[in-house]
Amino acid sequence: MVFIIAGCSFERRTKFNRAMQNLTAHYNILYNANELLRQKQETYAGSYIDSYDRILSVYRDTVVHGTASDKELDAAIIKANTIINEKEQSRYVGDAYLVLGKANFLAGKFFDAVEFFSYVIRSFPKEISLTQQAAAWKVRALLYLNNTREARLALDTVYKNVNPKKTIPADVYAANLQYDINTKNYVDAEAAAKKAILYCKNNNQKLRWTFILGQLQELNHKNNEAIISYTRIVKSNAEFEMAFNANLNRIRIEDMRNGIKMNRTSLLLSLLKNENNKDFQDQIYYQVAQLYQVNKDINNAIKYYKLSVRNSSKNQNQKGLSYLRMADIDFNDKADYVNAKKYYDSTLTNLSPNYPGYQIIQKKSNNLQVLVDKLQIIAHEDTLQMLAGLDEKTRSARIDNMVNAQILQQQVITANNNSIAAATKPLNNTNATPTGKPATGSSFYFYNATAVSQGYNDFKRIWGGRKLEDDWRRSSKQSNNTVINNNTNVAQQNVPSITDPDAVLPADMRKNKTDVSAGNYRNNLLQNLPLTPALLAQSNARIYNAYLDIANFYRDILEDKNNAIINYELLLTNFPDDPNKPSVYYNLYRLYSDIDVAKSNEYKNRLVKIYPESIFAKVIIDPDYSKKLDDADSRFYASYNIVYDLYRQKKYSQVISVTDSLLKQYPNNKLLVQLYYLRAIAGGHLETIAPFRADLQQMINNYPNDQLITPLVKQHLAYIDANSTELAAQTYVIMDSDTTGAFFSPPIAYQKETVYNRNRTFTPVVDKPVVKPAEQAGIKDRPPVKVASTTFNLRDSTNYYFVINVSTGTTDLASSRFGIGQFNRANFQANAIKHQLKNAGRDNQLIYMGRFYSLDAVKKYARAIIPLLPQIMKIPNDKYSFFIITQENLDKLADKKLLDNYIDYYQQTY
Repeated sequence: MVFIIAGCSFERRTKFNRAMQNLTAHYNILYNANELLRQKQETYAGSYIDSYDRILSVYRDTVVHGTASDKELDAAIIKANTIINEKEQSRYVGDAYLVLGKANFLAGKFFDAVEFFSYVIRSFPKEISLTQQAAAWKVRALLYLNNTREARLALDTVYKNVNPKKTIPADVYAANLQYDINTKNYVDAEAAAKKAILYCKNNNQKLRWTFILGQLQELNHKNNEAIISYTRIVKSNAEFEMAFNANLNRIRIEDMRNGIKMNRTSLLLSLLKNENNKDFQDQIYYQVAQLYQVNKDINNAIKYYKLSVRNSSKNQNQKGLSYLRMADIDFNDKADYVNAKKYYDSTLTNLSPNYPGYQIIQKKSNNLQVLVDKLQIIAHEDTLQMLAGLDEKTRSARIDNMVNAQILQQQVITANNNSIAAATKPLNNTNATPTGKPATGSSFYFYNATAVSQGYNDFKRIWGGRKLEDDWRRSSKQSNNTVINNNTNVAQQNVPSITDPDAVLPADMRKNKTDVSAGNYRNNLLQNLPLTPALLAQSNARIYNAYLDIANFYRDILEDKNNAIINYELLLTNFPDDPNKPSVYYNLYRLYSDIDVAKSNEYKNRLVKIYPESIFAKVIIDPDYSKKLDDADSRFYASYNIVYDLYRQKKYSQVISVTDSLLKQYPNNKLLVQLYYLRAIAGGHLETIAPFRADLQQMINNYPNDQLITPLVKQHLAYIDANSTELAAQTYVIMDSDTTGAFFSPPIAYQKETVYNRNRTFTPVVDKPVVKPAEQAGIKDRPPVKVASTTFNLRDSTNYYFVINVSTGTTDLASSRFGIGQFNRANFQANAIKHQLKNAGRDNQLIYMGRFYSLDAVKKYARAIIPLLPQIMKIPNDKYSFFIITQENLDKLADKKLLDNYIDYYQQTY
């Protein structure tokens, strides 16, 4: 009874009860909860690895959190809930909610953390110190959620109540500092760093923020101030790694010391003599390489980047950065794209996926072949035009020199291959036994130096350079060589991993796919010389399209505005009479908008003044014009589908009459050539060869740069020229009863193939790549990085499809599939690539194209067709998307949920 009465008395709202609850809440429960959080933060900070090659994070937070619950954080949460539920009369309820927010933050539950911090700010507005802490933590959580807009609002709100004389706002300024760093506003970040340092009472944090201040001052081109900040770190009691990096940065940017000119390279190399710097040699070599690269001494830069890689034993990010710099040198300075590809792959292997710009590097590596192909087109056409501009005698002499150089190159490659084959041949004898004699009379294996050496070499050849440690056999361990099974084919045993791009490849892997004989090389040059105005125009068109594709690639795929600008401006310089100038001006106007407002306005004014009637000028002048344009496109698609339905019904006369009407209604539509094509094919069923050929030739003349219809029309003309006699004897050039007429008109649905072809000759305009199984080339695709999935997998690696996902279940896709068929016929052998249709639930239709026998093949197809999809698909752009999939995974897409799950899987995997 006494305990019951006492319990009831403690629930009454009296002064004594409030005092007791304050006492027990503060000195017992809250203290212990905060102590648990402090220990957890120290644990996280102790395991946090700083990357000194970029701006340090303001706090040493952990980014990756496990899914299992943490007993310390759970204990802190329980204590906070005890205060909330049992000590509601105390003044520490707000502190308890703050503990809940911090515990959720440290557990990686940032959404929940934001809610708790917001509750503290709303519910305890008079407790300024408490709400400022909550606001600072809220900003940090929002930044982890990439919600910079809400973070800015939270900062603006808290600044209204900052009073440095009464509160401790260091954490508020620190949160502001992280916000400015994330948004790349380095000028404001420098000011925030100074404020945070001024009010900071924790010496370790103050030193960290001083280092960050130095980094920001460097970025703001205040080298003298940065040197002062770094010197403070060097002369302080900062941890060794931070002091070392501060000294390293100081040497890198310091020109003068005590009035004497500094040799920065010598100073950096002198750091190697200090035994304490042994673990940082990779960073020293990297900084030396950076200095050489800035001074355009590329050979020495590469030398020291390689030394950095060689001496990088702990810092994988540093090794990845050195590989990245060498990749950029090969790509930008040497135009050695094969080697650049190797170094980009090595960069991705070593660099952390969280590293800024990792995704861009990955895209560049995965799509490098696109740039290589386009740049090779430009170089090839430039060479041909140069030769065409010479007189006959000079041209012949120049070609002789080029052929001799080609022969010499082939001889060098052959000699190198033979040398490598000879050097690697002994290693291929897996049954070889030690031939050396023991160094001593003992037969004990480990006393025989030769046997031990042979055993070591055999182990390294099979298992790679693995460290002596637990679980050394695990396949997930990274090694310096390819891990193989004892039964692996001997030819594959000496294949180096992409982690070492400088390793020498075996002879069979060093063969150049472009190797050609001297005779073929000469004939290729002579046959493709643009000696007539028409051929020169075609050559210029190929160069123009290559530059345009490169510019679009940088803009859309790599999202590299600077390189996109360079290539668009090259178009303006090299093609001053380009009819597509409005499009180029518009792209430059958009690209410059975030980089150089004056240049952006310059291109905007040119566009509006010179081409006021262009679509691009109208989009700028009228913000609603895009919507109007989309509506107009929708009406055109509907009209096109009507014409195509008439064609399917074989109402050829109506096709012609309706098309003529639509041509007047949409005189400037970008897809007009496709209407002309339907009209021509319909006319082919009603007229003889002469007018039909004239219609096709007219399309080529009017639309020479079209990439969808024009290549197909050229094939039609080649077919006509090869079979003109037989076609001229027919009543109509395309006969409904003649199955070979399908060469002009792709079938509406795939039908059984017929052997009846009247022995006609099909002459391709140019050689088109044929999709073949990867096994025929003796090459196995390197599978993409695997992501755990219970539904989807990468087992089916020889059955790939390119899929267009249409997010409507009611739209008739026949006309769009007709366009896909046009593209396939123009670029692949007949029936090599088929397109089929399946549903994924009620609201999604999947057009899937294939089959492709390797990932590289389907990617090549995707790169070719994606730029043309706006012309091919007769539905709005926002109604379709695309992806790559294996046959096994495609068969699983039965409904929208599975489709959405696969798209998530695809984005992480490919």
